Amino acid sequence: MSSTVKEKFKFFIGPVSEFSAEGGVSAKVGDRQVAIFFFESRNEWYACDNACPHTGDMVLARGFLGDAGGEPKVVCPLHKRNFSLTSGECLSGENYKVATYPVLVESGSVYLELDFPTPKDVDKAG
Repeated sequence: MSSTVKEKFKFFIGPVSEFSAEGGVSAKVGDRQVAIFFFESRNEWYACDNACPHTGDMVLARGFLGDAGGEPKVVCPLHKRNFSLTSGECLSGENYKVATYPVLVESGSVYLELDFPTPKDVDKAG
């Protein structure tokens, strides 16, 4: 039996100054379109796939940020599904999941930490 160790790589996304407070932007990293969020009220950064796993529409970067019992979330602007920004789980009670990624902020720059090549996570849990 063999085991595979995935190496992590940092991908530069942009300077912190390019991000709006309490909002998201999308960035293309390899074959992935990723949504990156600056949750200013929590002073925290999050990233997930930009595609809503419900329909595949590239809209989560334009979603609404919020809180569900202390859990940071993004709400799909089209379908109103709620997704945890820490686990990617659908908080609306449905069996969907969005991939999440670590965000690093160093010296005024925002990076994503991803497996290389970029992950091919399944959009719908199950």
